[in-house]
Amino acid sequence: MARIAVIKESLDKALRDESKPWTNVFAIAEQKIGIDRLYIFLASVGFLAVYLVVGIGQQLVCNIIGFLYPAYCSMKALESPQKDDDTKWLTYWVVFAVFTIIEFFADYIVFWLPIYWLIKCLFYVWLMVPIEYNGSLIIYRRVIRPKFLQYQPNLDAMISNARNSAVKMAADVLTNEKKD
Repeated sequence: MARIAVIKESLDKALRDESKPWTNVFAIAEQKIGIDRLYIFLASVGFLAVYLVVGIGQQLVCNIIGFLYPAYCSMKALESPQKDDDTKWLTYWVVFAVFTIIEFFADYIVFWLPIYWLIKCLFYVWLMVPIEYNGSLIIYRRVIRPKFLQYQPNLDAMISNARNSAVKMAADVLTNEKKD
């Protein structure tokens, strides 16, 4: 019960944080409806969860959730003088990209799960949750980074070879055009 109280308190604090873009939306809704913004938030999350299971356009809604807030925070991070927030959001986008590539190949299997979009949306939220050690940091540090470090020399060599081949091919094309 104490854990629920802590979660409720931190949610209420986040919903009243003036630096967050959603604060004004919940303040207006709270004023017009006359219900505490925490309950408005919980009802919205409940509605969204049901919608992601049975609604139309779940893929679009899920991808908007996984993209809009992180994009907004990434742009704010780029404009801030701190480097830590840049690193946090770059890590999110690396994990997002890897997941998108994996999902492309698994799409034919997971698409048939009736709660897939809800699970994917919860996964995105876990990746971006504003805590020090969120999902994107866990996945990056435990899965992606070790594989990247393992294969980085080979990848760098492949990229260098591809770049050199492209430059040589472009030079050959330009040389052949001048001869004609």
